[in-house]
Amino acid sequence: MITTDQAHQLLEGGGNVVGTNGDKIGSIGQVFLDDQSGQPEWVTAKTGLFGNGESFVPLHQAESDGRDVRVPYSKDQVKDAPRVSDSDGHLSEDEETTLFRHYGLADGTPTGTPDRDSRDSRDSRDSRVGQTTGTESGTVGRDTSGPTTDSAMTRSEEQLHVGTEKVATGKARLRKYVVTENVTKTVPVTREEVRLEREPITDANAGDALSGGDLTSEEHEVTLHEDRVVTNKETVPVERVKVDTDTVTEERQVDEQVRHEEIVLDDDATDGRTTGSADQR
Repeated sequence: MITTDQAHQLLEGGGNVVGTNGDKIGSIGQVFLDDQSGQPEWVTAKTGLFGNGESFVPLHQAESDGRDVRVPYSKDQVKDAPRVSDSDGHLSEDEETTLFRHYGLADGTPTGTPDRDSRDSRDSRDSRVGQTTGTESGTVGRDTSGPTTDSAMTRSEEQLHVGTEKVATGKARLRKYVVTENVTKTVPVTREEVRLEREPITDANAGDALSGGDLTSEEHEVTLHEDRVVTNKETVPVERVKVDTDTVTEERQVDEQVRHEEIVLDDDATDGRTTGSADQR
């Protein structure tokens, strides 16, 4: 027999309904409690190609196996179980009787065993786990979304948190290449030119003029010189260039949508009148 605590653990564990041969019948969907005893009585197995269908399985002879629940029925027997509506979170007496007959049970007891007197004296309906709970003040709340709750409802909202992260946006490189340009400089150059000088014979130079022969044929040669421009190049360092970064801070606006829940009171007994707002933001 599955206890209430085990039923909650099965719902939170996300396990499976396992059949007689250890075959997985389907994932655990819901657990229904007996309205009188409060004990788990039915579990639903999600079946079908996409798990859209739910088949009811009795828990009377079931056992908890970690996150799974083992039932004494085959996979085909569970898949062929009658489909019943549980939109209101309850099973009617007729629906429960139909399911018992399919599994060979008489009011939840295996066929051929005496029926329980307690079942004859009560409304044989079962409620889904987490549907109906009582508070210390006696207020009975009903959470149609499923989990166990009290008379209060929690309102949540999304909060926007904005931060920054450093990402790479590009790369900067130093690249060196050779550029050729013309340089013009003016350099003074000299050259020798021939100039013929004649000087008359005087007493001072008469000795030099008469030191030669009388009449001769001669040549006198003078070497001329000039400056020729010569260029020479050398490579010398002129400066060092490096890459550095500056940090610039600027303001940017972020636009994002956030959601929040609002709670309003819908009370049929007050003819649509509400006595207060539950949104206290």
